[in-house]
Formats: sequence, structure tokens, C-alpha cells
Amino acid sequence: MINIGILPRHQARYRPNQPALSVGGEDLTFSEFNLLANKLANALLGTGLKKGDKISTVMSNRLELVITFWAAAKTGIIIVPSSPMLQDEGLKTLLLDCDSAMVIADAGFAEILDRIRHDLPGIQTDRYVLAGTEAPSEGFVTYKGFVEGVSDHEPPDAGLGADDIFNIMYSSGTTGLPKGIMHSHFVRSHYCTLFASAFRMTTETVILHAGSLVFNGAMIDFMPWMYLGCRYILHEAFEPERFINEIASNKVTHVIMVPSQIMAMLNHPDFDANKLESLEMIQSLGAPLLLEYKNRLNDLLPGRFYELYGLTEGFITVLDRTDSTRKAGSVGVPLTFCDMKIVDAEGIEVKTGEVGEICGRGPLLMPGYYKRPDLTKAAIVDGWLHSGDVGYVDEDGFLYLVDRIKDMIISGGVNVYPKDIEEVIIGHPDVMEVAVFGKPDEKWGEVPVAAVALKAGATTDPVSLIDWTNERVSAKFQRITDCFALGEFPRNVAGKTLKREIQKNYLKA
Repeated sequence: MINIGILPRHQARYRPNQPALSVGGEDLTFSEFNLLANKLANALLGTGLKKGDKISTVMSNRLELVITFWAAAKTGIIIVPSSPMLQDEGLKTLLLDCDSAMVIADAGFAEILDRIRHDLPGIQTDRYVLAGTEAPSEGFVTYKGFVEGVSDHEPPDAGLGADDIFNIMYSSGTTGLPKGIMHSHFVRSHYCTLFASAFRMTTETVILHAGSLVFNGAMIDFMPWMYLGCRYILHEAFEPERFINEIASNKVTHVIMVPSQIMAMLNHPDFDANKLESLEMIQSLGAPLLLEYKNRLNDLLPGRFYELYGLTEGFITVLDRTDSTRKAGSVGVPLTFCDMKIVDAEGIEVKTGEVGEICGRGPLLMPGYYKRPDLTKAAIVDGWLHSGDVGYVDEDGFLYLVDRIKDMIISGGVNVYPKDIEEVIIGHPDVMEVAVFGKPDEKWGEVPVAAVALKAGATTDPVSLIDWTNERVSAKFQRITDCFALGEFPRNVAGKTLKREIQKNYLKA
């Protein structure tokens, strides 16, 4: 039977004194970490929670969040990690949708939870736990008090199998109401093995992670960490200077970053490639990294760059470091045991080099959306996940991502892909970041608009960028009609740029 909850126990038995986790100023061995996970697991069971019940977390990166993931795995309780950026209505919607029976939250969420708890009848009054405080708030239990005096012995066998659900992760909700994406113990076990293999991880690997653990991308190194029994360093948030120095001081070998973090690191005045010599992998994910930055990484830190394209729903490709120069514009090939095809609007597979919707299947595929069989049926057709993304495959089987179908601009009946225009604009020496989107137009239907973040000391202006860009795009329909500068781009807690938020604010102005 496949049960990832056995992994902390396994590492505690065979690698008890090995450094396991560094977070929030604490350094734990695998033995110490396993005992903490056992305490929480037994405390959860002591409240009457059981296999299949849902526990929601609303925490930033901290020790208690890491413990909750593995305590849930041991008990069969399903963890639902929620973004700490949620406000009252958003949090209430998610807690109701997932049928949460308990909440463990940062202490700063006490006021929000107090305001919405009367609308959450499924959560008993004694199942609100606050982390990061020793001072109890009325109606809440402190995390320390919750686990105090509880046994640190292994909890009873939960009778878990491969098909049992480990977690539910919610989509960002940028294209509608968030959807609860389920992942089973079977799926997560393949995260352990396939990504450990793809990224050449070993027991000697040192992982540094500064992205939020509430998003699926974090699981790409989080699962191999516990499977291999290597070292995992977790930062509360991404700070370029601290990140760079951490790599140097702890000889970090593997990092996963979203494009905005890579750009911030490369553009930081303290960036020094010599400090990153220990790295064996720099993994970009979450959104396409523009070619300008790929080339810089490959020049400054050769033989380290990987790029991942994928969906939380369960299809992933990886551009290996050995192909990062030869196939720089590609997002790689499917992971082992995964298949891919490109289809037209009728679902018919297209020829090599032709653009269409990306579809995939394999062992990482979700069992479905929680309580939404209708959406599951629409997304997975005959075992194939339809991504909603547009791309093509070359003669060697490498995938080239063109854009998201939902981001595509239709101008005068022509499909205009924002990424093509973004690749041009980022080539301007004063531009640090760019986002292209469409705005309504009476004549053409939609026309492209560009938002930019300029580098410090930039001498150009957005108006000049329009002419500069339009002289360099490959087609008239790619010409931008407006350009404006933002001090910084809006991002979610994972650091991913919220392009639709930029578009919405622009259209409202």
C-alpha cells in the first residue's frame, strides 16, 4: 500500500541524526522532526478527527506548517493549505467549499477567523488553533498548548492506500472561482521519485526554498526532500540578498524559483555568480521565463538551469540542464511515464510543429476537482488532461509553450500571443519585467497593451517604448497601442505575477 506518511518515520529510523529542516531559526534532525509530527498527529486524532476529514492551514512558511503536512499524511486527515493573502470572504469560501473541520492559522489571522467563524458550522469551537503565539486569544487554542503533553509515539495505522487523498490545493481563482484540486498518496509518491530522478537529487542534496508552501510548485522539492532524507532550508519569504548569501554559506545545491524571483536575484546589486557555485539546479517554474533571462542564467551559471512547465492538475514537462542551451526556447519533455499530445479545437492531434492545445496524461494526474465532477469531466477527456495552454512540439519531441488560451489576444481575427511581444520588450536594456495583455478595441476587437517595470536609473519612458517595440515585432498585429510603467507588479504569495490583476486595473482606469 502506498502511504507517504511513512516517510518521516523511515528517515527517523535510518537517518536519525542527519540535518533535516532549517526554518525560523530552528535546525532539526529527522528524529526530532518525526517526533514533532507524531505529537501533532496524535493531537489531531485526540480531537476526534479521522481519516478523510479536512484540516485547513492559513500560514506563511513556518515550522508548524511543515509539521502539519506530515502529521496529516500519517493520519489520513486531508490537509488543505490556504493562501495567507486571503481576506474574509475568500477564506470563508474556501473553508466552506472544502468542508474544513479544523483550522491551524498564523496568530495574525485571529481577527479574520473571529469575524467569519459564525458562518462555519462545520468547525467546532475548540478546533481553531493559532501558531506563532503563546498568548491564548479568546475562542482559540495556541499551537503550543494544542500539542503540549501529547504522546510523540507513532500514531495508529490509518489504513491508508494509494487512492486515499493526501491534500487539496486550490487554484488561484484568477479565471473564476477557485477549484479544489485533489492529490492522492499515489500521486505524491510519484512526486517523490520522479522529481528526485529528474533533478538528480541525492541524500547529500541541500534544498533552499523561499516560495510559499501553499502552492503545488513547492511540492516538487518538498516531496523528494522527505523521500531522500536530504536537507531542506525554508525561508519565510523571498529576499534576494538573504537568498544569495544562504546559498553561499550552506552550499545549497538545488533551488526552485518563479521568474520574478530569478529576475530580482539577477538584478540585485549583491548578485555574484561566485556565491552560487555550489548550485547544481536552478529550477524556473510558475510562468515562462523570458529568453533574455534564460540566456543570462546560462551564461553566468552554465549547466544549472532547468525549466518546468506544468499544471497543478497533473501534467508536467521539464527542460533538463543538458538541453537548456540547445533547446533554450523549449519547456522540455514530459516526465518519465507521462505522455503528451497537441490537439486542435476538435480534439484531433495535430502534426509536428503545428500549434494547438497541450494535453497530457500520466501518474501525476489528479483524481479530480473536489466536489466538482462536472469540471473534472470537462478537464480530463478519455484520460487526457486538457491544459488550456497553447503550444507545439518539435521533431525531437520538445514542447514549446506559445501562451495560455485565456491570455491570447484576438485582434482582427488573428491570434496574438502576448509572450511573443514580451520576448521583444524584455530585450530593451531599461526593462526589468513586462506583461502584455489585450484591451477592447472597436475596430480590431482587441489590441495589445504592455505594462513594464523599469530598471533603476532607466532613462527611457513608456511612450518611447511603444515605438521601440513596434519597430521590432515580427507582425503588424503585434504592435502595442499603449505602454505604462508600474513601480512593482502585483504578485500572489508564491511570487507569480498577476497579469489579470494588472489588466483589470488598467481597464478600470
